[in-house]
Amino acid sequence: MAGKEELKLNNSNINFTSRMLRIMRSAENEAAIFSNLKVLQPVHLLIACLNEKTGVLGEISLKCTIERTSLRALNKNIDNPSTQNTTNSIFFNVGVTEDVIKVFEVAISYMKKYNQTYINEGHLLKALITTNVIDSFLSDEDRKIILTLGTTSRDMITHLGNYIFPKINSHIIRKVNNNDATNLVPFVENNFSKEWSQTIREAFLLSEPSIYIALDNKGEIVGFAGFDIYKNKKCYFGPMGVSVSNRISGIGYSLLHNCLKDMCDVGYEYAIIGGAGPIEFYEKACNAVVIPYV
Repeated sequence: MAGKEELKLNNSNINFTSRMLRIMRSAENEAAIFSNLKVLQPVHLLIACLNEKTGVLGEISLKCTIERTSLRALNKNIDNPSTQNTTNSIFFNVGVTEDVIKVFEVAISYMKKYNQTYINEGHLLKALITTNVIDSFLSDEDRKIILTLGTTSRDMITHLGNYIFPKINSHIIRKVNNNDATNLVPFVENNFSKEWSQTIREAFLLSEPSIYIALDNKGEIVGFAGFDIYKNKKCYFGPMGVSVSNRISGIGYSLLHNCLKDMCDVGYEYAIIGGAGPIEFYEKACNAVVIPYV
């Protein structure tokens, strides 16, 4: 599972992925070494993202024309104490500008909008771009690349041929029967989207829908996952969803591996994970990698 750090903001616990925590600590280091003010600014977060080079951030580093040395030099030219309102933040061990606070507030709003529970680098990058706080550091082309590669759901792929499946607790996970449609379709529509619920509705027209559900102690549905059901695409895992109150408990991990095991048994050498939002979850859960844009 992704690492997390719980911090208080507006009386809510905020979770960060492991990659986000590395970015935040790297940004602190940038501020300490390269800033005249020794205060963390939005550009330090951008540089930290470029330093990371894992997941989609490596792809962004390769395709953008941004040079970190140029960013540092440009920042030093505008690193003027008279123009910076600084404050403290629960997120960092150094002082930050008010723009950094604004970026994280917007990143949190994106996390909530997408019905997610961890702040990831996609939320941060989108907040950096949409708040316009790094406009002077980016060309229009670089801005477009960051938005395209770093802030949208991406397809991923995992190799099943030699995959060693973990032992998982499956007592609350089972494959659907035809009677489950009555409860599953509205669960998906109410907790996720009409598009996903339509996918599930159509899957129940198949003789054996390849869908698993997770049940709580009362027998209520709290999660689901399927494969080979989205637009009749073969080797295609998804959609998958777990109700917000039941996340960070291993249910998604169990649903994923029940489906992947079936896909392996069918004879699939690879599984495509379509439109993955929590990229780091799939990287860690099943060694999936992002399929690069050509």
